[in-house]
Amino acid sequence: MTQMPSWQDEKNGSMKRAGLWLVQVVGEGNTFTKTQLREAFPDTAQIDRRMRDLRDHGWRIDTNREDLRLGANEQRFVKQGQPIWEPGKATKNGVTITATQRRELLLKDGHMCRSCGIGPGQVFADTYEAAQLDVARRVVRLPNRKSEVQLVVECNRCRVGGRGLTADLGQVMTRIGRLSAFECKILADWVEKDERSFSELETLWAAYRTLPAESRAQVREALAVPAK
Repeated sequence: MTQMPSWQDEKNGSMKRAGLWLVQVVGEGNTFTKTQLREAFPDTAQIDRRMRDLRDHGWRIDTNREDLRLGANEQRFVKQGQPIWEPGKATKNGVTITATQRRELLLKDGHMCRSCGIGPGQVFADTYEAAQLDVARRVVRLPNRKSEVQLVVECNRCRVGGRGLTADLGQVMTRIGRLSAFECKILADWVEKDERSFSELETLWAAYRTLPAESRAQVREALAVPAK
């Protein structure tokens, strides 16, 4: 087993040193600030970017987009990924996102969260919190049963809930194949518009499903529905 070098060893690149600093100084599960990071690497102009690069190697470092408990200047070292200081371990196993790719993806995804449909700056229902959009990495199981990482736009709330999920494209395609011609036409219209309008009954049902048990009981009483 390769001995872990010191984070202060300048023979290693800035990304490797940033990872070593997280492991040796911060520790998994603990928080740190951007100020602490920059003070540790005063001579590295883009240390924030080198820190973000660790995510392409399976490292999980949360900001207040993923963890609402964090302040704007705080981050949390959640989990170590590949030991990138070891020979051959710095090969990227994720997808690097450039600024151009991010702009193009936001355009393709309609500048909205693909999970909940909220747009940037819109306020989440029943809160004062505005949505922030970012690019998430999603594992997709293809029809040939192989998997690959694809990019998708999600809001800060859905990114947290969707972490670790796998999208099954093969299953979606199989289910489409079972639809009748009429159902395919309806679905094709929704896909073309990238939108589906919900009836008042459907939106009421969705609202009812989110209610606590005590409130659901009051709705059943109002509708004269027997309790289960």
